[in-house]
Amino acid sequence: MHETLYLSCMRETVKRIKSFWLSDVSFVALLLLLLLFCFIIPIFLESGHLSEIGFNGLLVGLFLLSVLSASGAQMRTFALLLLVAHITLKIIRFSDGPLSFALVERIVGVANLLLFIFLNLRLLFRDQEANAYRIIGAVNVYLLLGMFGAFTLEILALTHGEVLQGEIIFQKSDLDFGIYIYYSMVSLSTVGYGDIVPSHISSKMLSSFLSTVGILYPAVVIAQLVSLNVTRKTTE
Repeated sequence: MHETLYLSCMRETVKRIKSFWLSDVSFVALLLLLLLFCFIIPIFLESGHLSEIGFNGLLVGLFLLSVLSASGAQMRTFALLLLVAHITLKIIRFSDGPLSFALVERIVGVANLLLFIFLNLRLLFRDQEANAYRIIGAVNVYLLLGMFGAFTLEILALTHGEVLQGEIIFQKSDLDFGIYIYYSMVSLSTVGYGDIVPSHISSKMLSSFLSTVGILYPAVVIAQLVSLNVTRKTTE
């Protein structure tokens, strides 16, 4: 009797959580999380107030949202498999065993992030509706693109060595996230301070890609949202 009631409560809780992350209101919660990852967590990592394990735990929590944001059994299963693979690879890396699979772990992490971007874009344009929440959702995708640039830079560093140069010191660990996210956001926003520059052809091409996306994304996505809003008002 008690077990049945407990399972029923658990199912209802999971259902409510999934319903929340499939609603427009979830864009606000995700925005707060992404602001934390892009602008606050790098400070904690640099100051030593957040460990590598803590950072990776928060990252897994963020990717868990991709499972909750997925609609449809196949997409949800795919997101869950990617998350389980990512968690498994992280456990292997932080264990005392001889295996690491660091590069594979980062690639799976980027795959998780790309899926999360896709799911958020799908939520952004669902029902052909535009409102204030959808604008926030567009900002979320922009910040996720910045994180994509940061994690891709980490992959390039693992395969080609230091791909950025400037007045920076690399720890060659997750503690370098602050450097990568800073450079990625600067490239995405096309600010280009010049204090950190790409030193390898792969990072140069990634920088060009981020800058191009940074220019086109606001024009295309915001214009589309405005168009949807105008169309909806016209039909009303």
